[in-house]
Amino acid sequence: MVRLAALSGFLGVAFGAFAAHGAKDARPAELLHTGALYQMIHALAVFCWLAARRAGGKADLWTPSLFLTGSVLFSGSLYAMAFGAPRILGAITPLGGLCFLAGWLILAWRAGAVADTAD
Repeated sequence: MVRLAALSGFLGVAFGAFAAHGAKDARPAELLHTGALYQMIHALAVFCWLAARRAGGKADLWTPSLFLTGSVLFSGSLYAMAFGAPRILGAITPLGGLCFLAGWLILAWRAGAVADTAD
């Protein structure tokens, strides 16, 4: 999980840099920027999840898995379209967004369950 999160962070920086310095047209730059932003946020969220787990928190495996899967689907489809893939690939993008949303909901639910038992 650590390696996947680190690789995801690396890719977020690389695609973000390409959006800023290598993309010639506005639309591909926008797609790369959006994908990089979401990928970086969720790579860092996985590291936060790992830190909480290592600190003794009861953490599920669904949250980081959904965040990383969301990065592949959401950011990956945006990157592919920025490099010329057919726009129909954009149909995959919302599935990645749903993975992100599900991951955050599970995280919120688990955090509430832990807080309730601490009272």
